[in-house]
Amino acid sequence: MTSATDQAPGVPPTKRVLLAAPRGYCAGVDRAVVAVEKALEHYGAPVYVRKEIVHNKYVVETLAARGAIFVDETDEVPEGARVVFSAHGVSPAVHAAAAARSLQTIDATCPLVTKVHKEAVRFAAEDYDILLIGHEGHEEVEGTQGEAPEHIQVVNSPEAVDDVVVRDPERLVWISQTTLSVDETMETVRRLRERFPHLQDPPSDDICYATQNRQVAVKKLAPHCDVVITVGSANSSNSVRLVEVALDAGARASYRVDKASEIDPAWFDGATTVGVTSGASVPEILVRDVLELLAGLGYGEVEEVRTATEDLMFSLPRELRADLKASGATPERPRREGRRSLDVQPA
Repeated sequence: MTSATDQAPGVPPTKRVLLAAPRGYCAGVDRAVVAVEKALEHYGAPVYVRKEIVHNKYVVETLAARGAIFVDETDEVPEGARVVFSAHGVSPAVHAAAAARSLQTIDATCPLVTKVHKEAVRFAAEDYDILLIGHEGHEEVEGTQGEAPEHIQVVNSPEAVDDVVVRDPERLVWISQTTLSVDETMETVRRLRERFPHLQDPPSDDICYATQNRQVAVKKLAPHCDVVITVGSANSSNSVRLVEVALDAGARASYRVDKASEIDPAWFDGATTVGVTSGASVPEILVRDVLELLAGLGYGEVEEVRTATEDLMFSLPRELRADLKASGATPERPRREGRRSLDVQPA
């Protein structure tokens, strides 16, 4: 791949798009969104959803139009009604509150987040202090911390390491939010280990495969781009991280948009190569809209930059799967149309 500035003397530069792959929906998001869709089809509206099912405005608005009602807490759900827990996971206290109101729950927590929860429970049972690397206030962090609040403290960034206080530096382990920047997380771990040499790693890398894959793809294309556009919502941690990763990897400018209409054509003044990617909760239709807009601005040549191929799929939540099976409906989730990358030919 040549740099955006590697043009032959006297030859007008060719405007092009470098399209990251993988991008968009991950398996956990796919599962959660389809869970709400299937619940609406099977039970009928309304179906309540605690928090945003995934952090994407378009997805939430589309599901709301079909009859999903999004609430902040379980006490907003009528007693005995059905509620879906979001892909980010919830604490045991939320499960207990739902049971107290006799709510019929569908737990759409991403299985990779559930894995982190189980790690937290196990380490707490062994009386470890647990350092949860993540953003305080994020729904996933709240859910994980709620598994063992007396053992877990959140470390927001490398700069927060100096404030960490532990009981026994020899019984200490770190875990992490799944949607962080890989580089920032490992820098936090490095600084923690300088202070606490006996700090233990979790049994497996907690940052999910989709987060890593999308960041790796952006790192590959960003050095060749004048501008990188990330499609994703402002409350999507992994989307925001992609904007930062693009800049750190060498892109001259990097922007996040929810949809194509938010793009300012002035961003591309003098730009030859534009990178495009999307966060793990973004449907492909929003990327297609961005590519159409860019084509209208002269960036009609699209080259896909692929660094990995994803084929992981998760089954639907067990509660929903059981009800579908009992009714004779298919309990297995079909692959969502448009999850695969666009059919583009390398330039």
